[in-house]
Amino acid sequence: MKKYSLLTLGAALIAVPVLAAPGIGAKADADGNGTVSRAEAQARATATFAKMDANKDGKLDATDRAAKRAEMQAAAFERFDANKDGSISKAEWDQASADRAAKRGERGERRAEAGEPGQHGGHRMGGRHGKRGGPHGGPGGRDGMMMKADTNGDKAISQAEFQTAALARFDAADANKDGQVTAEERQAQRAAWKAKRTAPPAAPAGE
Repeated sequence: MKKYSLLTLGAALIAVPVLAAPGIGAKADADGNGTVSRAEAQARATATFAKMDANKDGKLDATDRAAKRAEMQAAAFERFDANKDGSISKAEWDQASADRAAKRGERGERRAEAGEPGQHGGHRMGGRHGKRGGPHGGPGGRDGMMMKADTNGDKAISQAEFQTAALARFDAADANKDGQVTAEERQAQRAAWKAKRTAPPAAPAGE
């Protein structure tokens, strides 16, 4: 019977995004009124930074990325290893993959019912997250956003830089500048990002 080890699973999960960019998603809507205020976006960024700062040194860097990756791989292994025997059989692998596909389908249906634009379901095993221009990789994805947050170029993101990036995203989404970001404004921002990612590269000057 074919078995998968934690090392094998780790290789399959190599494209998992390990540091999410500061966002203004629905989870930031603390009071549940359907809009996200600037104060709510700032509070969400503070909580997200604290969660991501694995070693609590006040910055996000390669150490935090490695810790997060290890944590996610271990958690994934636990989910896949249904009988808790320390290894993952092909049957367990296939079942876990089927369960994940079903959950992605359910999320897609809920988004469709809510009138939200379709998105990639976040496939973490051989998906496209690590490719240029994908949801997480490349200049237009989360990795690119995180790089932009590092304003002083020290390969680490301080809490102040993280907050600044989060509020910049809020201000960009707040189309009518009323200090609130609605679901429609979030959708418009996602659509703009998608259009930018899929747009063909500009021709070099002089051609």
